[in-house]
Amino acid sequence: MKKAGGAEKKKKQAAKKDFFQLFAEKVRDHKDLVSRWAVLQETRVEYFRGKDFVSFVRNHLELKDILELDRSLEPEDVANILLKKNLLVRCDRVVKTVRPGKKKLSTFPAHLEIYHDQVFSENDAFFAWTFVKRRPVWQTLLSFCWPVLTLAICLFPVYPHQVKLLILYSCAGLLLLILCLLLLRAMVFGAFWILLGKRVWFFPNILAEEATLKELFQFWPQKDEGERPKWTARLFYTIIAVVAILILRHHAPDEAARARYQRRVSNIIDDVLEWSPSLALSGMMEKQTVMNVTEPYDNVTDSKGSDEKVFSPAVVDESTPKEEVEEVTENVEDSDHQKNL
Repeated sequence: MKKAGGAEKKKKQAAKKDFFQLFAEKVRDHKDLVSRWAVLQETRVEYFRGKDFVSFVRNHLELKDILELDRSLEPEDVANILLKKNLLVRCDRVVKTVRPGKKKLSTFPAHLEIYHDQVFSENDAFFAWTFVKRRPVWQTLLSFCWPVLTLAICLFPVYPHQVKLLILYSCAGLLLLILCLLLLRAMVFGAFWILLGKRVWFFPNILAEEATLKELFQFWPQKDEGERPKWTARLFYTIIAVVAILILRHHAPDEAARARYQRRVSNIIDDVLEWSPSLALSGMMEKQTVMNVTEPYDNVTDSKGSDEKVFSPAVVDESTPKEEVEEVTENVEDSDHQKNL
C-alpha cells in the first residue's frame, strides 16, 4: 500500500510539474507580456519585469486554468513556484548608476547578472526564462535553406549574365538603401539636436545587438529621457559641422576624377560579370601554349655567354617610347655588324 501511495504521489508531482511547464510556455509565447533580450553571463536571455508579470497574469486569468488545482494561487505565488522549478531565474541590472546625461536608469537594461535572493518581487526586479523556447516550424525549415544559400553564393560565377545583373543590382540597391537610411537618420538627429536641443532617433533599435526582429524595425523614436544639451555645445557642434561640409566641398573630386573612378569601377564589375569557366580554361590553355613556344628560345639564349645580350622586340614594354626602341635596335645592329667584320 505504501508503494502504491508513493507512486500516486510521484505521478501527481510530475503532472503538477508539467502544468507549470505548460503555463510558463504559454506565458512566454503570449504577446501581451512585455519582454526584452539581454546578456546574462555571456548568454542572450529573454526577460521581463516583475510588475509586468503580475499585471499580465491578473489581466489573463484564463491562463491560470492550465494549473487546474493551483489556479487560485496569486501571481506572486505562481512566480515563486516557477523560480523553485528553475523555469525562471531572478536577475539584477549590472549597471546600477545613472549614466551621465540621463535622469534615471534604463527601463530594460542590456546586461544582467543573477540576483543572490531567488524570491519574486515587483520592485525593480527582472526575471529571465531558463528553458529553451520551442522553435516554430518555419524556423526549422529555414535552417535547411542556409546550406542551399551558401552553395548558391559559391556558384555565382557560373550563373547566366542576366541572373548576375539581377543579383548585383538587388544587392547594390539594398546596400544603398541601408546607407541612405543611416545617413538620413543621422541628419534628422543632428537637425533636431542643434535646432531644438532634443534627441530624436528614428528607427532607434536598428543598430542594437540584442533587439528582436520586431524591435529592429520600430520606426517611432523613444522618449528622450536625457537632459537638454547646453547652447554652447550645440553652437560648437554646429560650427564643426559647417567647417566639415566646407572642407568636403573644397576637396571634392572634379568631373574628370569622377569619370576615371566610375570607369575603373565599371571595368571591375564587367570583369566579374563576364567571367566564366570556359574563358578561364581557354586563358589557361593559351598561357600553356605560350610557355611551350618560348621554351626552345630560352634554351638557345642559355647557351650563349653571359656577356652577350639578346634583344627581342616582343619583350619591349608597350610604355617604352618609340625613339628609345629605335636607338636600342640600331645599337644592336651596329654591334652585330662589327662582330661579322
